[in-house]
Amino acid sequence: MRVRLKGDAICTLFLVVVLCSLLYSQLEHLVPVGNKELTQKKPSVTSKTFSDSRAPWRLMPAEATEPRLQVTPALRQGEVANKRVQTTPSPLSDPAFDFKGYLLNKDNRNFHLLINQPKKCRRTPGGPFLLIAIKSVVEDFDRREIVRKTWGREGLVNGEQIQRVFLLGTPKNRTVLATWETLIHQESQTYRDILLWDFMDTFFNLTLKEIHFLNWAAEFCHNVKFIFKGDADVFVNVENIVDFLERHDPTEDLFVGDIIYNARPIRVRKSKYYIPETMYGLSIYPAYAGGGGFLLSGHTMRKLSSACKEVELFPIDDVFLGMCLQRISLKPILHEGFKTFGIVKPSAAPHLQTFDPCFYKDLMVVHSLKVAEIWLMWNLLHSPHLSCTQKKQVKKPFQWKKKAQTAMQASPLR
Repeated sequence: MRVRLKGDAICTLFLVVVLCSLLYSQLEHLVPVGNKELTQKKPSVTSKTFSDSRAPWRLMPAEATEPRLQVTPALRQGEVANKRVQTTPSPLSDPAFDFKGYLLNKDNRNFHLLINQPKKCRRTPGGPFLLIAIKSVVEDFDRREIVRKTWGREGLVNGEQIQRVFLLGTPKNRTVLATWETLIHQESQTYRDILLWDFMDTFFNLTLKEIHFLNWAAEFCHNVKFIFKGDADVFVNVENIVDFLERHDPTEDLFVGDIIYNARPIRVRKSKYYIPETMYGLSIYPAYAGGGGFLLSGHTMRKLSSACKEVELFPIDDVFLGMCLQRISLKPILHEGFKTFGIVKPSAAPHLQTFDPCFYKDLMVVHSLKVAEIWLMWNLLHSPHLSCTQKKQVKKPFQWKKKAQTAMQASPLR
């Protein structure tokens, strides 16, 4: 009897030991997971703080968390950059861009043209005066349609012939857009203004869109006088652009836009525009135009087409084109009529209504407008009842000063 009890006790003790071992092994696997989750939460808090500190960058409405490039004073931007380094998330965070994959494939720059418009510039004897080239994506049919119906119309403007093309790559998510090929081919047959290349339409492939368009224009539209290239969410006053271009020689160099000077590469890994020193070692980018919209002559287009073949591809298309301009020793011209980062209300006049047709009347390009806003501004500007005589009087210095003082006196902070 004693032996039997002793055996049962030993068996029970053995089972308890095995059970404890199993529990311990499970607990051992659970602890690192918990620690990992806690470790990942810390960078997310830091990352949010960092996102809120992006004061030197101009935010685009469509990309509230991903700002577009902006010009800032070098000292001010340098000070903020130093602060950013102090709050950079830990190395556990993945970079915003796969640089390894990019560097391995950066020499692949020749992609097949799936939809072409070879006769686009042959419709006008001697070539069109202005070719409008608009960056777009397959799914943005509504934006393309509003451009066609408003400022991007083909035909005569102030006696000059205007033609139009949209620049597209293949969609990133093809499973969601199952019928995209059928739809885009139907759209191309209807309007004859689609250029589609066989590369994925992503932010970092916009450089591919840049060089492929320049190559296309040099081959199929070599006789064009001038080119406007921009985004689909801009409002363009084509009448002002034609009036401006009529005073320039298309056989000479011309590159005009909202020019950005002394912009610094972003060295913070969490930024969409992060560029490591191994990819770009200089402290300042060459002067470049905001990608919302810019003008160039046919002569400059042909030179850029050749120059860009000799410049290494760079993930940021605006900067890449600045590198190509630097290659041909051409300094881009800043024009105040190009508002490629949108219109900012003057702090001294918060009452000013920036969505006013008279405010747009003397401008050339305004970025970041919604589809309905483009349609409305087009119709307001072309209304026979539009009168801007009173609005012009408001621009007198003494009236601005008076209104600024009134606004300051009425402020509760004062």
